[in-house]
Amino acid sequence: MAGPAASLKFTVRRKAAELVAPASATPRELKRLSDIDDQDGLRFHIPVIQFYRRNALMGARDPAPVIRDAVARALVHYYPFAGRLRELEGRKLAVDCTGEGVLFIDADADVRLDHFGDALQPPFPCLDELIFDVPGSSDVLGSPLLLFQVTRLACGGFILGVRLHHTMADAQGLVQFLSAVAELARGAPAPSVRPVWCREILEASNPPRAPQFAHREYDVVPDTKGTIIPLDDMVHRSFFFGRGEVAALRAHLPPALRSRASTFDLLTGLLWRCRTVALAADADEEMRMICIVNARSSKGGGAGGAIPEGYYGNAFAFPVAVETAGELAARPLGHAVELVKKAKGEVGVEYMRSVADLMVQRGRPHFTVVRSYLASDVTKAGFGDLDFGWGKPVYGGPAKGGVGAIPGVASFLIPFKNAKGEDGIVVPMCLPGPAMETFVKELGKLLTPPAERPPQQEAFPAIRSAL
Repeated sequence: MAGPAASLKFTVRRKAAELVAPASATPRELKRLSDIDDQDGLRFHIPVIQFYRRNALMGARDPAPVIRDAVARALVHYYPFAGRLRELEGRKLAVDCTGEGVLFIDADADVRLDHFGDALQPPFPCLDELIFDVPGSSDVLGSPLLLFQVTRLACGGFILGVRLHHTMADAQGLVQFLSAVAELARGAPAPSVRPVWCREILEASNPPRAPQFAHREYDVVPDTKGTIIPLDDMVHRSFFFGRGEVAALRAHLPPALRSRASTFDLLTGLLWRCRTVALAADADEEMRMICIVNARSSKGGGAGGAIPEGYYGNAFAFPVAVETAGELAARPLGHAVELVKKAKGEVGVEYMRSVADLMVQRGRPHFTVVRSYLASDVTKAGFGDLDFGWGKPVYGGPAKGGVGAIPGVASFLIPFKNAKGEDGIVVPMCLPGPAMETFVKELGKLLTPPAERPPQQEAFPAIRSAL
């Protein structure tokens, strides 16, 4: 990370973590998660962070008690979040709705918002201080399912850190819950969207059927050549893609694909190809590009139609594009983009049911991380719209550039406004140092339209780093 926040250090003074229970009595029951929710690849806590400026209209109001009280009232409607996970037969997860509550931390930091620089994006300095891992709180079973930390800043702004147990909700589900908290914090009597549990719509058939799709995202792949990314010498960088960058990239696609490929297809194919070249995999090694695809708007859904509005469970799949490293490097960008587009197109209700059947039959496996890279688009998730009374956040979204405890295998596509006020997408990347240098060069080659690139043009100046 470069720029004014690169070496930023500050002290966070935290009060003791407390449990915030629902504001009134809630049902005591056992609620099963879906067979999409409890797969091994979602059994971890995912951090989200929101930065807010001082708002003169709020006067001296303290955001911590405002948000804490709103969380307590929101938990009346979303009471499973106040429970604890239990594991049943066959590794099946269920929520014991005990009403014990979620963790809440009240904190202060001796730093101003402007100390973080003009361009807020992952990785954030002192993140472990802003979303504190309360000892014993991050286990899969028997731990709080949500953690909140409100950190007041010296300038009058504040940072809201949230940590979610991913088996309970996806990004859209978390935003739905946080939107309810925000509405209640602003004085609404109840959330405008009624929460829907209904996890049975994404359960396996009874008895489970043979999966109807190949589901190569769950292939068992031995790491025979040691190509899982090493944990040492990792470099974090973020890259900004505005209208100019996207237009330059589209110019590399064949005309028939330019209008059919979404920005996600384009950027995901680009990152997959450049990352593969950067890692210098053997030409015959199969490389996987896993795409997060939300099934809420897919064809059909659930047992009798679409996944209902208000459903806050995990409703996405991990479809994967597979190609050899040699083919990715040798063929034009359009080849990778077409493979991504084809993989995404498989996802619909039958695909989700097929995943659920596979989960039950194969013991809820983790998606393969060997020679895999995962991309998740959160540009439309809504983190940037969460207003607790202090206005919309300066930054809202993922707190890290990766997924789970495995660095370098995933990137988020995050909505971003750069220091010049230009809207675009920022993509955090994590790679070993030498691989990052190659990645930057490969990216630079594709960020200038082919007809305009002089033969000896340097690749690096074409890249606008978000740092």
